[in-house]
Amino acid sequence: MLAGVYIQPAAKVRGTVRVAADKSISHRAALLGGMAKGETRISNFLTGQDCLSTLQCLKTLGVRFEQNGSEIWIQSEGVQDWQEPEDILQVGNSGTTMRLLLGVLAGSPFSATLTGDASIRSRPMRRVTAPLREMGAKILGRRQGTLAPLTISGGQLQGREFTIEVASAQVKSALILAGLRAKGTTSVTEPAQSRDHTERMLQEFGVPLERTDQRVAIQGGAVLHGQNVRVPGDISSAAFFLVLGSLAGAGEIVLPEVGINPTRTGVIDALRQMGADITESNREEIGNEPRATLTVRPAKLRGIEIAGEIIPRLIDELPILAVAGCLAEGETVIRDAAELRVKETDRIKTMTAGLQALGARIEERPDGVHIWGGPRLTGGQAAAWGDHRLAMAWTVAGLVSQTGVSLQGLEAAAVSYPDFYRDIQGLVASDGG
Repeated sequence: MLAGVYIQPAAKVRGTVRVAADKSISHRAALLGGMAKGETRISNFLTGQDCLSTLQCLKTLGVRFEQNGSEIWIQSEGVQDWQEPEDILQVGNSGTTMRLLLGVLAGSPFSATLTGDASIRSRPMRRVTAPLREMGAKILGRRQGTLAPLTISGGQLQGREFTIEVASAQVKSALILAGLRAKGTTSVTEPAQSRDHTERMLQEFGVPLERTDQRVAIQGGAVLHGQNVRVPGDISSAAFFLVLGSLAGAGEIVLPEVGINPTRTGVIDALRQMGADITESNREEIGNEPRATLTVRPAKLRGIEIAGEIIPRLIDELPILAVAGCLAEGETVIRDAAELRVKETDRIKTMTAGLQALGARIEERPDGVHIWGGPRLTGGQAAAWGDHRLAMAWTVAGLVSQTGVSLQGLEAAAVSYPDFYRDIQGLVASDGG
């Protein structure tokens, strides 16, 4: 583990940052490329730890690819050509790899065992394993097949209609991918729309889908064909700079080619409701995914309520939005976000404890937090608890605090943003602060 890092307050931030490539899209591009017939070329692939776990799992399953930095070339005869793995599939810290691979492997004519780090082995998998069993997959594991390690024996799947209680792109995607290899139709209906990268990319790879805002249906038997995929910048990574630029005393941050898929832009909507000055330019759509340059300038923020249907559109951004709430005028309430308790950490508990240690007035609620904003965070000591989102949120908190933050665990940011600290330093150094 790296030694702790002291994050010094910065009065000004200024510069242009190409944020890390989108983690969700990188995972899906690799998986669908491995399932497709022909060649798939991926540019701007995220080389963070989670996405590298997906590539390693594909390699263990016999998928042939070449990698040159962020460029990936996959050559495949289709998912039916995948091989029974000779070793356990290691997903590391990646819940996306675990859940989506379970969906793909549910229709394979062999067995595979998947496991990951301590965090993954503690995260609940029943929302994926139970419906996959209904479709015909055999899944064994701890606590009746609800905790990793999990062994899945694929077979003949039958399409089903599912209504899930909590909007989840990972659950939805796992069931859709299983439906590709099932007889008949598989449909998934959510209480609110979650991110739709899987649906958009499947259409790019030639798979017909029926879609409404909250329901997607797929017919079994469709064949994927290799494509060229250019991954945009990750809005979840951009969120840290959007909050930093809003809370800074002066300056301007420009973020080129950030993905602005409407199922992911809840953080922009919430920050604008708080009074943030965020503008979009150079908008374009490549491979069915919209992207734009985002520019953020300092603004006086006010507290808001974040709840209801917007939660799935900003679930990963709630830790950094909580930092924004701590420095906003008035109260910020986050509700309907119990999903945070089953992330890399129990994020409701860890972000409450972390921000309290930095001088914030914040209280934990069963499904969120209540924050009383103030003019400044005091600063102090913070730990990331192995959670990449918290590592980056506490870095921003240190930059906008009175005395700075001594941070343990910044290396966790490498899961989704290997160059985060370098990019942060560049914004501060570019202004001479």
